[in-house]
Amino acid sequence: MEVSLSIDDETCIRCGRCVRVCPSVIFTQAAPKRPVGVQHPNTCIVCGHCVAACPTGSVRHGDFPEGKVHPVDRGGLPSPAQMLALCRSRRSNRAFTSFPVPERALGMIVEAAHRAPTASNLQQVAFTLVTDPDTLRRITAFTVEAFASVVRKLENPLLKPLLKVLVGGAYKYLPNFHRLIGEYGEGRDLILRGATAVLLIHTPDGSRFGCQDSNLAYQNASLMAESLGVSQFYTGFVCSAAGQAGHGLEKLLGIDGKIHAGMAMGMPAFRFPNYVDRREVELRRL
Repeated sequence: MEVSLSIDDETCIRCGRCVRVCPSVIFTQAAPKRPVGVQHPNTCIVCGHCVAACPTGSVRHGDFPEGKVHPVDRGGLPSPAQMLALCRSRRSNRAFTSFPVPERALGMIVEAAHRAPTASNLQQVAFTLVTDPDTLRRITAFTVEAFASVVRKLENPLLKPLLKVLVGGAYKYLPNFHRLIGEYGEGRDLILRGATAVLLIHTPDGSRFGCQDSNLAYQNASLMAESLGVSQFYTGFVCSAAGQAGHGLEKLLGIDGKIHAGMAMGMPAFRFPNYVDRREVELRRL
Protein backbone atom coordinates (compact mmCIF):
# COMPACT_ATOMS: atom_id res chain seq x y z
CA MET A 1 0.00 0.00 0.00
CA GLU A 2 1.35 3.39 -1.03
CA VAL A 3 1.12 5.71 1.96
CA SER A 4 2.09 9.37 2.15
CA LEU A 5 3.51 9.83 5.64
CA SER A 6 5.92 12.37 7.08
CA ILE A 7 6.72 14.51 10.13
CA ASP A 8 6.65 18.31 10.10
CA ASP A 9 9.94 19.01 11.90
CA GLU A 10 9.06 22.67 12.46
CA THR A 11 5.99 21.96 14.57
CA CYS A 12 6.94 18.56 16.04
CA ILE A 13 7.64 18.83 19.79
CA ARG A 14 9.32 15.38 19.81
CA CYS A 15 6.97 14.02 22.47
CA GLY A 16 7.24 10.51 21.01
CA ARG A 17 3.52 9.74 21.20
CA CYS A 18 3.38 8.58 17.58
CA VAL A 19 6.34 6.28 18.26
CA ARG A 20 4.57 4.67 21.20
CA VAL A 21 1.15 4.13 19.63
CA CYS A 22 2.02 2.95 16.10
CA PRO A 23 1.19 -0.78 15.83
CA SER A 24 3.45 -1.13 12.77
CA VAL A 25 6.49 0.51 14.44
CA ILE A 26 6.82 3.00 11.60
CA PHE A 27 8.03 5.95 13.68
CA THR A 28 11.55 6.07 15.12
CA GLN A 29 13.17 8.15 17.84
CA ALA A 30 16.70 7.47 19.05
CA ALA A 31 16.07 8.99 22.49
CA PRO A 32 13.50 11.20 24.23
CA LYS A 33 13.30 14.67 22.68
CA ARG A 34 15.29 13.52 19.66
CA PRO A 35 13.87 13.97 16.14
CA VAL A 36 11.14 11.59 15.03
CA GLY A 37 11.71 9.68 11.82
CA VAL A 38 9.63 7.47 9.52
CA GLN A 39 10.59 4.00 8.33
CA HIS A 40 8.79 1.50 6.09
CA PRO A 41 5.66 3.68 5.62
CA ASN A 42 4.15 1.11 3.26
CA THR A 43 3.58 -1.21 6.24
CA CYS A 44 1.07 1.32 7.61
CA ILE A 45 -2.38 -0.16 8.30
CA VAL A 46 -3.98 3.32 8.14
CA CYS A 47 -5.38 3.12 11.66
CA GLY A 48 -4.85 6.83 12.32
CA HIS A 49 -3.40 6.35 15.82
CA CYS A 50 -0.43 8.59 15.01
CA VAL A 51 -2.57 11.47 13.77
CA ALA A 52 -5.02 11.11 16.65
CA ALA A 53 -2.23 11.09 19.23
CA CYS A 54 -0.23 14.04 17.89
CA PRO A 55 -0.91 17.21 19.96
CA THR A 56 0.49 19.60 17.36
CA GLY A 57 -0.77 18.16 14.06
CA SER A 58 2.78 17.39 13.01
CA VAL A 59 2.08 13.92 11.61
CA ARG A 60 1.21 14.41 7.95
CA HIS A 61 -0.72 11.38 6.71
CA GLY A 62 -2.19 11.33 3.21
CA ASP A 63 -5.23 9.32 4.32
CA PHE A 64 -6.05 11.74 7.14
CA PRO A 65 -6.06 15.29 5.79
CA GLU A 66 -7.21 18.16 7.99
CA GLY A 67 -10.92 17.60 7.35
CA LYS A 68 -10.73 14.03 8.68
CA VAL A 69 -9.07 14.88 12.00
CA HIS A 70 -11.29 16.17 14.80
CA PRO A 71 -10.59 17.24 18.39
CA VAL A 72 -12.06 15.11 21.18
CA ASP A 73 -14.25 16.91 23.70
CA ARG A 74 -13.47 14.88 26.82
CA GLY A 75 -15.93 16.92 28.84
CA GLY A 76 -18.75 15.70 26.62
CA LEU A 77 -18.02 12.02 27.13
CA PRO A 78 -20.08 9.91 29.57
CA SER A 79 -18.55 9.43 32.98
CA PRO A 80 -17.50 5.93 34.11
CA ALA A 81 -20.59 5.80 36.32
CA GLN A 82 -22.83 6.76 33.40
CA MET A 83 -21.21 4.18 31.15
CA LEU A 84 -21.65 1.45 33.74
CA ALA A 85 -25.27 2.51 34.28
CA LEU A 86 -25.87 2.14 30.53
CA CYS A 87 -24.33 -1.35 30.54
CA ARG A 88 -26.43 -2.33 33.56
CA SER A 89 -29.68 -1.07 32.05
CA ARG A 90 -29.16 -2.57 28.59
CA ARG A 91 -31.56 -5.46 28.03
CA SER A 92 -32.80 -7.53 25.10
CA ASN A 93 -36.28 -6.03 24.94
CA ARG A 94 -38.56 -7.95 22.58
CA ALA A 95 -41.69 -5.94 23.40
CA PHE A 96 -42.01 -3.67 20.36
CA THR A 97 -44.64 -1.25 19.16
CA SER A 98 -45.55 -0.92 15.49
CA PHE A 99 -43.88 2.50 15.26
CA PRO A 100 -40.78 2.59 13.04
CA VAL A 101 -37.37 3.43 14.45
CA PRO A 102 -36.57 7.05 13.45
CA GLU A 103 -34.13 7.37 10.58
CA ARG A 104 -31.81 9.55 12.64
CA ALA A 105 -31.58 6.86 15.32
CA LEU A 106 -30.90 4.17 12.71
CA GLY A 107 -28.12 6.31 11.26
CA MET A 108 -26.48 6.80 14.66
CA ILE A 109 -26.71 3.08 15.42
CA VAL A 110 -25.02 2.21 12.12
CA GLU A 111 -22.31 4.81 12.68
CA ALA A 112 -21.63 3.47 16.17
CA ALA A 113 -21.30 -0.03 14.74
CA HIS A 114 -19.01 1.23 11.98
CA ARG A 115 -16.78 2.91 14.58
CA ALA A 116 -15.88 -0.42 16.22
CA PRO A 117 -12.28 -1.59 15.89
CA THR A 118 -11.35 -4.27 13.38
CA ALA A 119 -8.42 -6.68 13.22
CA SER A 120 -5.41 -5.10 11.49
CA ASN A 121 -7.73 -2.13 10.78
CA LEU A 122 -8.95 -3.94 7.67
CA GLN A 123 -12.42 -2.38 8.06
CA GLN A 124 -14.08 -5.17 6.08
CA VAL A 125 -17.30 -5.06 8.10
CA ALA A 126 -20.37 -4.08 6.09
CA PHE A 127 -24.00 -3.57 7.05
CA THR A 128 -27.40 -4.36 5.59
CA LEU A 129 -30.32 -2.50 7.16
CA VAL A 130 -33.71 -4.08 6.52
CA THR A 131 -36.87 -2.06 7.17
CA ASP A 132 -39.13 -3.34 4.40
CA PRO A 133 -41.90 -5.41 6.06
CA ASP A 134 -42.00 -8.02 3.28
CA THR A 135 -38.24 -8.57 3.51
CA LEU A 136 -38.46 -8.86 7.29
CA ARG A 137 -41.12 -11.54 6.84
CA ARG A 138 -38.89 -13.38 4.38
CA ILE A 139 -36.05 -13.38 6.93
CA THR A 140 -38.37 -14.98 9.48
CA ALA A 141 -39.67 -17.53 6.95
CA PHE A 142 -36.11 -18.42 5.91
CA THR A 143 -35.07 -18.93 9.54
CA VAL A 144 -38.07 -21.11 10.39
CA GLU A 145 -37.54 -23.26 7.30
CA ALA A 146 -33.86 -23.69 8.17
CA PHE A 147 -34.81 -25.02 11.60
CA ALA A 148 -37.55 -27.22 10.07
CA SER A 149 -34.87 -28.74 7.83
CA VAL A 150 -32.72 -29.43 10.88
CA VAL A 151 -35.65 -31.08 12.66
CA ARG A 152 -36.33 -33.35 9.67
CA LYS A 153 -32.72 -34.50 9.67
CA LEU A 154 -32.51 -35.01 13.43
CA GLU A 155 -35.74 -37.02 13.48
CA ASN A 156 -34.96 -39.08 10.39
CA PRO A 157 -34.90 -42.68 11.68
CA LEU A 158 -32.15 -43.62 9.25
CA LEU A 159 -29.88 -40.72 10.23
CA LYS A 160 -30.68 -40.54 13.93
CA PRO A 161 -28.24 -43.22 15.17
CA LEU A 162 -25.34 -41.53 13.40
CA LEU A 163 -26.39 -37.98 14.33
CA LYS A 164 -26.73 -38.99 17.98
CA VAL A 165 -23.01 -39.75 17.89
CA LEU A 166 -21.89 -36.80 15.75
CA VAL A 167 -24.12 -33.99 17.03
CA GLY A 168 -25.81 -35.43 20.09
CA GLY A 169 -25.99 -32.07 21.80
CA ALA A 170 -28.31 -30.74 19.08
CA TYR A 171 -31.16 -32.93 20.28
CA LYS A 172 -31.69 -30.86 23.40
CA TYR A 173 -32.79 -27.99 21.14
CA LEU A 174 -35.53 -29.99 19.42
CA PRO A 175 -38.30 -28.75 21.74
CA ASN A 176 -37.28 -25.16 21.01
CA PHE A 177 -37.26 -25.81 17.26
CA HIS A 178 -40.71 -27.39 17.41
CA ARG A 179 -42.03 -24.44 19.38
CA LEU A 180 -40.64 -21.88 16.92
CA ILE A 181 -42.09 -23.79 13.98
CA GLY A 182 -45.45 -24.35 15.68
CA GLU A 183 -45.86 -20.73 16.74
CA TYR A 184 -44.96 -19.58 13.23
CA GLY A 185 -47.59 -21.90 11.79
CA GLU A 186 -50.15 -20.16 13.99
CA GLY A 187 -49.09 -16.71 12.87
CA ARG A 188 -46.76 -15.76 15.71
CA ASP A 189 -43.21 -14.72 14.92
CA LEU A 190 -40.75 -15.75 17.64
CA ILE A 191 -37.79 -14.96 15.38
CA LEU A 192 -38.03 -11.18 14.91
CA ARG A 193 -40.87 -10.59 17.38
CA GLY A 194 -42.40 -7.79 15.34
CA ALA A 195 -39.18 -5.80 14.93
CA THR A 196 -39.51 -2.97 12.43
CA ALA A 197 -35.80 -3.00 11.51
CA VAL A 198 -33.00 -5.53 11.36
CA LEU A 199 -29.32 -4.67 11.06
CA LEU A 200 -27.26 -7.53 9.63
CA ILE A 201 -23.49 -7.34 10.00
CA HIS A 202 -21.31 -9.19 7.52
CA THR A 203 -17.83 -9.44 6.03
CA PRO A 204 -16.43 -10.79 2.76
CA ASP A 205 -15.92 -14.53 2.48
CA GLY A 206 -12.51 -15.50 3.74
CA SER A 207 -12.26 -12.65 6.24
CA ARG A 208 -10.13 -14.25 8.95
CA PHE A 209 -11.57 -12.25 11.84
CA GLY A 210 -14.98 -11.55 10.33
CA CYS A 211 -16.91 -13.05 13.23
CA GLN A 212 -14.97 -11.14 15.89
CA ASP A 213 -15.07 -7.86 13.97
CA SER A 214 -18.81 -8.16 13.34
CA ASN A 215 -19.65 -8.86 16.94
CA LEU A 216 -17.54 -5.93 18.13
CA ALA A 217 -19.63 -3.82 15.77
CA TYR A 218 -22.83 -5.30 17.20
CA GLN A 219 -21.83 -4.38 20.73
CA ASN A 220 -21.30 -0.75 19.75
CA ALA A 221 -24.65 -0.71 17.97
CA SER A 222 -26.40 -2.32 20.92
CA LEU A 223 -25.19 0.27 23.41
CA MET A 224 -26.05 3.11 21.05
CA ALA A 225 -29.55 1.71 20.63
CA GLU A 226 -29.94 1.57 24.41
CA SER A 227 -28.83 5.18 24.76
CA LEU A 228 -31.37 6.22 22.11
CA GLY A 229 -34.26 4.39 23.73
CA VAL A 230 -34.48 1.89 20.86
CA SER A 231 -35.28 -1.67 21.93
CA GLN A 232 -33.16 -4.40 20.38
CA PHE A 233 -32.01 -7.98 20.68
CA TYR A 234 -29.32 -10.14 19.08
CA THR A 235 -30.67 -12.15 16.14
CA GLY A 236 -29.18 -15.43 17.27
CA PHE A 237 -31.80 -17.58 15.52
CA VAL A 238 -31.28 -15.76 12.23
CA CYS A 239 -27.49 -16.01 12.41
CA SER A 240 -27.70 -19.69 13.33
CA ALA A 241 -30.03 -20.40 10.42
CA ALA A 242 -27.76 -18.47 8.06
CA GLY A 243 -24.80 -20.55 9.17
CA GLN A 244 -26.66 -23.83 8.69
CA ALA A 245 -27.96 -22.96 5.24
CA GLY A 246 -24.69 -22.03 3.56
CA HIS A 247 -25.13 -18.67 1.88
CA GLY A 248 -28.88 -19.01 1.45
CA LEU A 249 -29.84 -15.95 3.48
CA GLU A 250 -27.07 -13.88 1.96
CA LYS A 251 -28.34 -14.77 -1.53
CA LEU A 252 -31.90 -13.95 -0.52
CA LEU A 253 -30.84 -10.48 0.61
CA GLY A 254 -28.21 -9.84 -2.06
CA ILE A 255 -25.36 -9.81 0.46
CA ASP A 256 -21.89 -10.53 -0.93
CA GLY A 257 -20.16 -12.24 1.97
CA LYS A 258 -21.09 -13.95 5.23
CA ILE A 259 -23.46 -12.77 7.97
CA HIS A 260 -21.87 -12.99 11.43
CA ALA A 261 -24.13 -10.90 13.65
CA GLY A 262 -27.42 -9.09 13.61
CA MET A 263 -29.73 -6.92 15.66
CA ALA A 264 -33.52 -6.72 15.58
CA MET A 265 -34.86 -3.29 16.54
CA GLY A 266 -38.10 -1.53 17.31
CA MET A 267 -39.57 1.19 19.47
CA PRO A 268 -40.31 -0.18 22.93
CA ALA A 269 -43.79 -0.90 24.23
CA PHE A 270 -42.29 -0.02 27.62
CA ARG A 271 -38.90 0.57 29.24
CA PHE A 272 -37.53 -1.65 31.98
CA PRO A 273 -37.71 0.30 35.28
CA ASN A 274 -35.17 -1.96 37.01
CA TYR A 275 -31.91 -3.74 36.40
CA VAL A 276 -30.99 -7.01 38.06
CA ASP A 277 -27.67 -8.35 39.25
CA ARG A 278 -25.94 -11.00 37.21
CA ARG A 279 -24.18 -13.99 38.67
CA GLU A 280 -21.01 -13.16 40.52
CA VAL A 281 -18.21 -12.38 38.12
CA GLU A 282 -15.70 -15.17 37.53
CA LEU A 283 -12.35 -13.43 37.53
CA ARG A 284 -8.91 -14.98 37.71
CA ARG A 285 -5.89 -12.84 38.34
CA LEU A 286 -2.46 -14.22 37.53
